[in-house]
Amino acid sequence: MTLSRRSLMWSGGALALLAGCGGGMAPMGGGMAPVDDPGLRPQPNAGWDAWVAGFRGRAQQAGISPGTFDAGFRAAGFLPGVVDRDRNQTEFTRTLEDYLAITASETKVREGRAKLGQYLALLQEIEGRYGVPPQVVAAVWGMESNYGSRRGDIPVLSATSTLAYDGRRGAFFEAQALSALRILERGDVTPARLVGSWAGAMGHTQFIPTTYQDFAVDFRGDGRRDIWSEDPTDGLASTANYLAKSGWRRGEPWGLEVVLPAGFDTGLAGRGSTRGDWAALGVRAASGGALPGGASSLILPAGPTGPAFLVYRNFGVILRYNNAEKYGIGVGHLSDRLLGAGPLRGSFPPDRFGLTLEERKALQARLNAGGFEAGTPDGVLGSRTTAAIEAYQAQAGLAVTGEPSPALLARLGG
Repeated sequence: MTLSRRSLMWSGGALALLAGCGGGMAPMGGGMAPVDDPGLRPQPNAGWDAWVAGFRGRAQQAGISPGTFDAGFRAAGFLPGVVDRDRNQTEFTRTLEDYLAITASETKVREGRAKLGQYLALLQEIEGRYGVPPQVVAAVWGMESNYGSRRGDIPVLSATSTLAYDGRRGAFFEAQALSALRILERGDVTPARLVGSWAGAMGHTQFIPTTYQDFAVDFRGDGRRDIWSEDPTDGLASTANYLAKSGWRRGEPWGLEVVLPAGFDTGLAGRGSTRGDWAALGVRAASGGALPGGASSLILPAGPTGPAFLVYRNFGVILRYNNAEKYGIGVGHLSDRLLGAGPLRGSFPPDRFGLTLEERKALQARLNAGGFEAGTPDGVLGSRTTAAIEAYQAQAGLAVTGEPSPALLARLGG
């Protein structure tokens, strides 16, 4: 992935997990943190003031008018919480099983099918122009902003200028701030509506300003490329345009789940090994029927005992949006679910604690039943489950580790 969209902010698909799955963003109007977070309210900072004064001259040299600059920065300010988030990002290490349990949950699938039905005519029109199927665009929408419900509300110029001043990736974020000003200069949006995530990703499908400049479209020809409004038209069309210009091949699949024959040579797996004779090697579509034609690669993201996938060229195009294998599978699988497909057929091996997904769900349910709030029993073990385990262990006189185990599940009973 180039630095054209969001690789500046998240490795391994971390934002995909946050932005589309409820892992940290509040509902629309919430950005990447609670709106009452004091770190996301402007704070006095003489160094930032000096940086803005210097940036004003550079922006004018780049063609930004004084009026646009002043309007854009009139309500902007230094946001210390943005710096904290940038410096304290943690690498998400969720398994693919956990990742899909969030990104393609039954709730997300149900909501996505409703959105796909609601906007099908629009998405078909978009497909006619750009060649990207409705379910794929809708899946990206679901992954990025939970179908538009979590678009972010942090002023983009405050966020990008704060990070540019902070300097860790100063040149990159100055380029984002300059592009944000160009958006204002063009009249696509007002300063008050130029909002997004804590690191400047904007709208229904979370474009950063430079990507917006290159790929956002005015689908209805009303003179503005509006990815911020409740109407998702320009946001969805812009995503399709991005994928099309990244090489999407009309009519070809992203990939599919497959079943491997007994004794299959898993050394053939890997995205660097592309071939077209998988059927001759005994590989079968998990849903039945013939394999799609064309060259593809076999990937085993959960190891040789987990689900297997054949991925085609369009899978690589999805990775241009977010260069993480889990993200690509998440978009592809969610897009299939939106068309009516069921969950993956392959089973995942037990986790590092020796528990399957169903056992983790049972553990959470039993903790809840005992008065220890573990959250929704979805099998995804986060901070609430850890805290619930710790509370149970403390009450039971056990060593407080917060770690699940088959023994703990058995102790909690049925």
